[in-house]
Formats: sequence, C-alpha cells, structure tokens
Amino acid sequence: MSVIAETGPAALADTSSSFRRNRVLVQDEITDVFQRVDPAQVAALVTELRLADRIFVTGAGRSGLVLKMAAMRLMHLGLTVHVVGETTAPAISAGDLLLAASGSGTTAGVVKAAETAAGLDARVAAYTTNSGSPLAAVAAAVVLIPAAQKADHGSAVSRQYSGSLFEQVLFATTEAVFQSLWDEDAAAAEDLWQRHANLE
Repeated sequence: MSVIAETGPAALADTSSSFRRNRVLVQDEITDVFQRVDPAQVAALVTELRLADRIFVTGAGRSGLVLKMAAMRLMHLGLTVHVVGETTAPAISAGDLLLAASGSGTTAGVVKAAETAAGLDARVAAYTTNSGSPLAAVAAAVVLIPAAQKADHGSAVSRQYSGSLFEQVLFATTEAVFQSLWDEDAAAAEDLWQRHANLE
C-alpha cells in the first residue's frame, strides 16, 4: 500500500496531528539522551581534537554524514580535516587523529580504519553507544551516546526507527563541540566565513 494514499481534509488533519505528536516524541528523546552525554568524555575528545596535527573523520551511513558535517565546521575553525574515503584524503600518520562514529561500535569498515590508524600511532576518538565494542577498545577518547543501536528494534530507549536517536544526538553533540572550540578560538563569525566554500 502506498504511504500517500489519500490527501483529503481528513487525511491532512490526521497527518497534522501525527506530526505534532511525533515532533514532541523526537524532541523529548533527543533532550533526554543529549543531557546524559558525559561532559568529561566530551572534554577528553576535544583535547584530542586540539592536539591533533590533522583530523580524519569516518563513519558509515547516516553517522558518516553527521561526521562530514562536523568536519566542515572544524575546517571553518581553521583545522586541517579530511574525510576518510575521499580521493583527496592523504595517508594518516603519527600525530594525527581519527574521529570515528558507530552506534554499535562494530561497523566493520569503521573498526578497521580505527585499528589501522592506531597501528600507525595515530590517535583515535570515537562516538558510540557501546563501551564494550571493538571501536571503543581502540579509542583513546570515547563519548558514549546512550541511545538505542540501529538493530535494537524493541528498545525502551527510543520509539524512533533504526538508530535515528543516536544520529540525532551525535549531530547535536558535534555541534556543541564546535561551539565550545569556537568559544575558545574567539574568532569573529566573519573570519570563519572566509573559509566557507565559495565554489558552490
């Protein structure tokens, strides 16, 4: 059956009501989990960002998209940032940081990248829901986001679909990290804007 089956007044009223209800659901879940992210863990990750010669970001699917957005903001601060898998990404080496995200902490490509980075004496920092995961084990700094994993369909933590809450709070956390770094940098917004893409 098509999701868009009817567009009459009754259907529009039902959709409007559903949206209001789900807006509250999403907002409340994000607020609850975001407030439980440990500031001390975030501070340790920020220290890794500050000390890195270069920052590489990696994640699969929607988590990867969030870290690409975070990479853009770090670039706006004047940091040297690369997205793993892009054709212009150079080799990682000692002194660099791999910033990784995986809700489960078991995503094969992300874990392999982290292990490779650590084997080359680069540092690893990670966002995950799973403190006992292979990704967490190899990371020097771990920020735990206490959301449901994407395959945990019966979770009491979230009524949203397949990892959405992790990705939402991941985005909010990376934005707060950017704001904190910007507070310390004290550069004017106009200065950051000079680094914004101009070939759009």
